[in-house]
Amino acid sequence: MVFQRGGCVYITTNKQHSVLYAGVTSEMLERAWKHKNKHYPDSFSAKYNCDKLVYYCFYSTIEEAIAAEKSIKAGNRQKKIALINAMNPNWDDLYEGLLNE
Repeated sequence: MVFQRGGCVYITTNKQHSVLYAGVTSEMLERAWKHKNKHYPDSFSAKYNCDKLVYYCFYSTIEEAIAAEKSIKAGNRQKKIALINAMNPNWDDLYEGLLNE
């Protein structure tokens, strides 16, 4: 039997909301922590200070999450903003909420 693991697609931004970064992970809390702490200092998200989690969506398989991430990345900025606004109209940092789940 093959165990399938779900995944999350997420979007982070900087304090000015001028840069959006979309990613995928099977460990949302850990990945958000890594963005906040610039675990990979040479990465795009570290370089542009994208440490504010403003959107995430869970999928039952990682393959679904990867497909959704590709779709988000292929879309323009306005589509990403629409996703964020639908889930998080105030653009609050959702990281604290993950800690309490």
